[in-house]
Amino acid sequence: MRSAVVVIALAASLAACTRREPQPADCATYVRCFLADDGAGYQKLIARFNESPGDPELITMNGARLLGEAHVVIYDRLAAPELLDLAAPAAERIYAGKEPGASAMKQEEINALMVSRALDGLSVVRLKGGDPFVFGRGGEEALACVRAGVPFIVVPGVSAAVAAASYAGIPVTHRGLARSFAVVTGSTAGGAHGEDTADLTSIATATDTLVVLMAAGKLAETCATLIAAGRPADQPAAIVQWASTPEQRSVVGTLTDLPALAAAAAIGPPATLVVGDVAGLASDLTWVGSLRTPAAR
Repeated sequence: MRSAVVVIALAASLAACTRREPQPADCATYVRCFLADDGAGYQKLIARFNESPGDPELITMNGARLLGEAHVVIYDRLAAPELLDLAAPAAERIYAGKEPGASAMKQEEINALMVSRALDGLSVVRLKGGDPFVFGRGGEEALACVRAGVPFIVVPGVSAAVAAASYAGIPVTHRGLARSFAVVTGSTAGGAHGEDTADLTSIATATDTLVVLMAAGKLAETCATLIAAGRPADQPAAIVQWASTPEQRSVVGTLTDLPALAAAAAIGPPATLVVGDVAGLASDLTWVGSLRTPAAR
């Protein structure tokens, strides 16, 4: 069995690989490539990476190149469909998406599939939206590679934690308003009820801006918990659905009235909640649709 390389490329900044060694990083967010010689005098590239929150143009040039070189693309529900067209016509495309209450594959099956294809010497791209190391189970998939003896590299991608806010005209930090921000997942938000549960009561007042991913399903409960834990009931809050896509919609209100406003607008998943005074800037800083944006293409 020849050695293989798994690249976990988390799209905004994919490391550049040559046949023999990594190129010098020309971006501060690049990380090293770890290459394994396949015994034939060249590097066999097997890739797994993330792309962007939704807009396919947010992928990097290196990400597009790796997709074009892939033999196998294992993709998720939130991966931009247009990116699949970047893969070769003969590339195997495998859907491994997860939806609320349903999954095409269990995580263990995804891990096993990725590793098995890599050990077969194929170039594998693991494609999903956002950054897999931010509530994307990228760490679990990387550990599966480690345990199977499959080398890999990691490059950060564009996380919805900041991109959704940006596309709604909300800076997560702003001088005079917010000097810190934190990110939690709404799918496990609430009190402290298990190892995977985000305890909102402990973080509610510990940061200026709070970003809650996957927030649509528990929006009312999340807002009520934050108010009960000490955040002002009249603090600005916004929820952004399908960020950076032509279907993007956002609703801005306060922690008190946002759930009702979102329900009236039929906001559903996938959606990101942004809580903090910076959400009040959305009306002035909204830019989607004003220039060349996903909705305008």
